[in-house]
Amino acid sequence: MSETRHNWTKEEILAIYNKPMMELLYDAATIHRKHHDPNTVQVSTLLSIKTGGCPEDCGYCPQAARYHTDVEGNDLMSVNQVKAQALRAKASGSSRVCMGAAWRNVKDGPEFDQVLEMVRTINKLDMEVCCTLGMITENQAHRLAEAGLYAYNHNLDSSEEYYKEVISTRGFEDRLETIDNVRKTNVTVCSGGIIGMGEAIEDRAGMLVALSTLNPQPESVPINALVAVDGTPLEDQKPVSIWEMVRMVATTRVVMPETQVRLSAGRTQMSQEGQTMCFFAGANSIFAGDKLLTTPNPDVNEDMKLFELLGLNPQKPFIKKMQPKTVEAEDSQYKDLGEKPKWTRPSHTIERNEVKKQEAKQVKA
Repeated sequence: MSETRHNWTKEEILAIYNKPMMELLYDAATIHRKHHDPNTVQVSTLLSIKTGGCPEDCGYCPQAARYHTDVEGNDLMSVNQVKAQALRAKASGSSRVCMGAAWRNVKDGPEFDQVLEMVRTINKLDMEVCCTLGMITENQAHRLAEAGLYAYNHNLDSSEEYYKEVISTRGFEDRLETIDNVRKTNVTVCSGGIIGMGEAIEDRAGMLVALSTLNPQPESVPINALVAVDGTPLEDQKPVSIWEMVRMVATTRVVMPETQVRLSAGRTQMSQEGQTMCFFAGANSIFAGDKLLTTPNPDVNEDMKLFELLGLNPQKPFIKKMQPKTVEAEDSQYKDLGEKPKWTRPSHTIERNEVKKQEAKQVKA
């Protein structure tokens, strides 16, 4: 069971998820220790470099322009602003900076050029650089790789079946195509999802089937607990229990033994004991900092106190993969092609998303 497989079935994963808790924890912890140092946790800082105004209708997201939330939008940050934030993150123990922009997909032009310069700048600080910018083409993936990108995040969010109940403005296949484009470079893949959106346990297993059958499997898999935000279609969803998080983390660890499993959104609702259970079950990565893009996150000092209490050490950068080399813009082999790809726009509608869209229009009128 501890060897990496790419042919997991939903039935097999459900059987693991539903094991008696003590048996599941033992299996997950055993596999975790075979492939990872159990006392080391990778610490990332998530930075919103462009906030709000996203044209997508993701039911969980407060950055969607069509919903009315308290998120204040901002234009793309400057390279110097990002460098200052990266230095702050490095000083607090982070080995990776993940930059997120509220875009549907990357568009060639000055803003993408600016992001590429951010990647070059952070890589030169000897930190791992991750980006989550929406869908990207193969050429755009190569340009990010040349700049020194370490990882690209593109979450599947849920199973292919339940995805249609949360998002109607883009297709599940576009998620897979973007991951495939990243795989054509030396950039690692970060892809996971969210639990607590009203999905069934079968959908959680379905998401893990989609991730685990990728070859290679993602190097990093974030497991997020939904943070229900007022004004979004999923605002009334009840928080998932800590036991659901522990089961999801443990199952992910068993199914993807070599992957770094990231305990992501929702940690503010978890006790120290709950987080410790997740670490024991195989989580070996967290996001640090007071915000995850726009939602609350535990204070980094509190995280470091918990690390000290548990005897955990922050993982140094470039342990899993060598530091990428940075190619300067003028020496780049891959140029701006002015691409205008036609990503999927499904034709179905989601009633609760439409309701929140209309409510937002009335508020803004």
